[in-house]
Amino acid sequence: MARAYIQRYWDIPDGTECHRKAYLSTSISGAVGLITSAYSVSLNPPDSFLEGVARTGRYTFTAAAIGAVFGITSCVSAQVREKPDDPLNYFIGGCAGGLTLGARTHSYGIGATACAYMGITAALIKMGQLEGWKLFAEPKV
Repeated sequence: MARAYIQRYWDIPDGTECHRKAYLSTSISGAVGLITSAYSVSLNPPDSFLEGVARTGRYTFTAAAIGAVFGITSCVSAQVREKPDDPLNYFIGGCAGGLTLGARTHSYGIGATACAYMGITAALIKMGQLEGWKLFAEPKV
């Protein structure tokens, strides 16, 4: 399912249909947040059921918000700059997502660090997608 959402995200041209791109990026990151919260709850069991629900919601909704901000920001950046296939749009979106994490944690340091790391990662992913980089090499038989 995640592969289908990621493929749909890449099928939409950058700078168009921002609402669909935001929906897909929110869905993908929300799923990542749900998986992370499942690991958190299973590896560090909560004291009560409500604490487990709160922790699950905190991880899931924070990740979904980061994905939504990334999707909207990268798409609007492509429209405003009129450069749809530019990795800088993804850097700006990743940086905005990182700043969202910093706002959620009430920490300037986490926001700045997440801005840099998420922006660089998103730009590298876009560059790899544009240039046809392979994550895993094809086996030579």
